[in-house]
Amino acid sequence: MNPRLQALQPYPFARLRAAMQDIDAPAGLPPVPLHIGEPKHPTPAVITDALQAALPQLAVYPLSAGLPELRAACAAFLQRRYGIGVDADSEILPVLGSREALFSFVQTVIDGSTDPKPVVLSPNPFYQIYEGAALLAGADIEFADCPAPAFKPDWQSVPETVWQRTRLVFVCSPNNPSGSVLQREDWAELFALQDRYGFIIAADECYSEIYFDGEPPVGCLQAAVEQGRGLRGLVSFTSLSKRSNAPGLRSGFVAGDAALLKDFLLYRTYHGSAMSVPVQLASIAAWNDEAHAAENRRLYWEKFERVLPVLAQAFEVSRPDASFYIWLRIPDGDDLAFAQTLWREAAIQVLPGRFLAHDTTRGNPGRGYVRIALVAPLADCVAAAETMVAVWQRQQAENQA
Repeated sequence: MNPRLQALQPYPFARLRAAMQDIDAPAGLPPVPLHIGEPKHPTPAVITDALQAALPQLAVYPLSAGLPELRAACAAFLQRRYGIGVDADSEILPVLGSREALFSFVQTVIDGSTDPKPVVLSPNPFYQIYEGAALLAGADIEFADCPAPAFKPDWQSVPETVWQRTRLVFVCSPNNPSGSVLQREDWAELFALQDRYGFIIAADECYSEIYFDGEPPVGCLQAAVEQGRGLRGLVSFTSLSKRSNAPGLRSGFVAGDAALLKDFLLYRTYHGSAMSVPVQLASIAAWNDEAHAAENRRLYWEKFERVLPVLAQAFEVSRPDASFYIWLRIPDGDDLAFAQTLWREAAIQVLPGRFLAHDTTRGNPGRGYVRIALVAPLADCVAAAETMVAVWQRQQAENQA
């Protein structure tokens, strides 16, 4: 057995199940799942029709590099969305969703046998895959906390000794769980650190298409090209799960440094990560269509417009820059107790922020927050918000009695 498996930490949802195992929700109340970021809007017909029409292609072995037409569609999306041109043959690689690619990419670029031991640097709170990928590659995982109110990584808090060992930095923008977005000056700060220490930047951008006002979020590759840097040492990850309400399609792509993607393709050829041809053809249809993505944004915008005024009756809350999450601060700081109370009294599931973050010398930056995923139907989201307010106000009245 690989001894590194013993270093893996419980997934946040496993920790949530353990925390709720002795708590019963009210009998007869259906659960309202706002704890997991699984899109629930219908998958658009442009995707399902293309998938169904392509089913005869299940008889064909797919190539790890994907169809040229898919890589071209991904490159065209980057051109429309970010105004950047990439080589579809060498700077695009289709993957089975961003989660699989984030994990396997680390295995490609990290050599855990070196001395000193390499470091993978992650934001904190963070997506659990970052840590698991680093540990199984034989690296140490270190964290840059994302403190309020900006909820962006505090790179200045990372010690010099850590930077000197850092080989890969994960960035998540738009951020999970806070919805914060790195601006051009934030990317410039990180690029300057990259120039100094020589690490690779892996930009997780799977929430990039769920935004609301003004200019869309700036992407890693976009910021680099605008600053005249090119794509060396940069790789971005995106998928159709959130943009196109197709989490079960397991389809995304990686774009960036051609040399890194060449090695990544070699790894994937042996790993067996080729996307089936029907999924590729459905993905082409998805990346070529912007109408369904715009409608998806409108649906989330409507949820935020309806839910935030309700929550504001009891909590300090504002709309995130992007994503479909509300990173809600609990005034008394006990995120776990609040989540347990919501389940016990109303069958509402939210995720305690402490489960999304690691304890550091500065504390746990997720403690005192809960993550609310606005993925349920609009009416359910509004009703859940009303219940959260009522539960909190009742608790406060009881404490003051």
